[in-house]
Amino acid sequence: MNIDEQVNLIMQGSEFNDTILADNMRIELKGRLIESCKTKIPLRVYAGYDATAPDIHLGHTITLRKLRIFQDMGHHVIFLIGNFTSLVGDTSDKKTGRPRKTKEEVEAASKTYAQQALKILDPGKTEVVYNANWLSKLNMQDVIDLSSNFTVQQFLARDNYKIRIENNNPVGLHEFLYALLQGYDAVYLKADIQIGATEQLFNIMAGRKLQAAYGQRGCTCITYPILIGTDGVERMSKSKGNYIGISENPDSQYIKVMRLSDDTMIHFVKLVTRWSPKKINEIITGLKKGNLHPMDVKKQLAFEIVSSFHGDEKASLSEKIFETHSQQRKIPDEINNYAISGKINVIDLLVNCGFAASKSEGRRLVTGKGVKIDGRLVESIDTMIEGNGGLLQAGKHKFLRMVRKNVSN
Repeated sequence: MNIDEQVNLIMQGSEFNDTILADNMRIELKGRLIESCKTKIPLRVYAGYDATAPDIHLGHTITLRKLRIFQDMGHHVIFLIGNFTSLVGDTSDKKTGRPRKTKEEVEAASKTYAQQALKILDPGKTEVVYNANWLSKLNMQDVIDLSSNFTVQQFLARDNYKIRIENNNPVGLHEFLYALLQGYDAVYLKADIQIGATEQLFNIMAGRKLQAAYGQRGCTCITYPILIGTDGVERMSKSKGNYIGISENPDSQYIKVMRLSDDTMIHFVKLVTRWSPKKINEIITGLKKGNLHPMDVKKQLAFEIVSSFHGDEKASLSEKIFETHSQQRKIPDEINNYAISGKINVIDLLVNCGFAASKSEGRRLVTGKGVKIDGRLVESIDTMIEGNGGLLQAGKHKFLRMVRKNVSN
């Protein structure tokens, strides 16, 4: 790709809510890419992810896929886990304060973040860092120095704080510190480019400002919109149950995509695929003109999402299961196997295989008569299951063949 093509690929789907800023960041990005090409020095690119829940979902992959693009272009990518900023809590998108996480909750959520992210990022080219390694070492003098670069008016001008104050909703003083801490991440990492969600633009620009204060060149900021959840209304969130996890069962991922509204499907097409800007534009144009049927596009999208995390073979199998069961109303001939060692409680099985997001959801499935084994209802949440080749069905569309796990000595 030439430089312009690289810029277009990176900026595809970006959103700043400010035309002038968007134009400036595009120009700046192009300049940095040209400079890197001439000097042969890779750009340092990073995005931060607070450990607020143990699972990474499709919403996180918007920026992860952009990081992967930078990797494929030969740049140095840093995957930052915000195990210190998580203790403060980012309220950039909140109409109220966010309950603070305990250190134990953050550590538990952080454990699998890198492992999940490396489903998208190149493991051999990714630097994984934890911001507690430097933020926890800041002293009061450091905090005062950071704070001196900002005014209270700058924070109060932010829409979410302004609305909360007008509605007599408390704004905690610690909330102001979040932007300073995220900003210092950029300083510590000597970042050339920082990417994140549009809601984080203030925090990312704070990093740019702090870098200048510390004698560094301010990073180029690129932001992308929040992904709408499967309900088509709220932002994607595990707590709202409207998410698609990247480690989720392939059949579950496929059927969730197929249930999206047509408008939500277009939103996904723009943001969470590996498709080129040209293909995305062709699909959107085809839908508008009526040359493409939404159901056909949805199948392409479902296949793409499952394939990106589980491979083409699993995606093809999920597609067959959907077509056989959902469209022909039959139990599919080909079903994914799930290996079980010994016995397992039905609720644990539903969670482990991705048919339920939590144990409480698993219990609701069972008590709501939504779980069957070989066609017979599972009546009790205490039911124990073995890998004896039985057919597990959850709801109308999710199937697994339970097989015995081979344990080698």
